[in-house]
Amino acid sequence: MRPSLSLIALAAPLALAACGDPAPTYIDQAWVRLSPNKDTPSAGYFVAHGGDAATQLRGVLTDYALKVEMHESMSHDGMVMMQKIDSVDIPAKGKVAFAPGGKHLMIWGVNDTAISRGKMTFTFLLANGDRLLVDAVIQKPGASAPASKEKPKAH
Repeated sequence: MRPSLSLIALAAPLALAACGDPAPTYIDQAWVRLSPNKDTPSAGYFVAHGGDAATQLRGVLTDYALKVEMHESMSHDGMVMMQKIDSVDIPAKGKVAFAPGGKHLMIWGVNDTAISRGKMTFTFLLANGDRLLVDAVIQKPGASAPASKEKPKAH
């Protein structure tokens, strides 16, 4: 009888781990590059990490600007142009980067409170009903992007 009790004791943590909550979608590395001209939009960047289930990013809101839109830079007939996008797929266990030269946020009218604080809070709206609150660091015009916090992968 003793060996079977030991086996149960060893298997219990594995069984409980299988009953845990699914991994959530999350956003990190959020930052905003202010426009040098207050009359033109600033740009926002971040990385969306997919959880156990795929979802979509359906929009981004903030109380620290007049308007926020998702855009994508693309090349057409040798010219680079931007196009507004309404949603972005976030694959399960994948990631989507909003980075200079690709997908990004266009942010009109960043307010002085956010600029003086050096950060602004965004609400990311997901198709699964989640609302993710994320603080983005504000970079002054001409400043370099914040360093990535990702760990280098071993080869």
